[in-house]
Amino acid sequence: MASAASWSKRWLRPEVYPLFLVTGVAVSICGMQLIRNITGNPEVRVLKEKRAAGVLENFDEGKRYSQHFFRKFIDGKKPEIMQSLNSWMADPPKDD
Repeated sequence: MASAASWSKRWLRPEVYPLFLVTGVAVSICGMQLIRNITGNPEVRVLKEKRAAGVLENFDEGKRYSQHFFRKFIDGKKPEIMQSLNSWMADPPKDD
């Protein structure tokens, strides 16, 4: 029981909470990507019957996988995070 108390004293302090948060977010992103690839990637075949098919020429399914909602959303946008700040710094207003 003493080891559990020392563990909680060492790791369950407020200054360690950001580490837990960042680690939790990273594990969640990895898990989400893993599930997305297993369930939706046309090149990943979990079932033995589908693996026996070999290489498929299924371009429509590959396009649906690669052109997902987020990619379609950002496709026509400029690659800027703060457009107004970037334009202001690139071409600042001139004082007459």
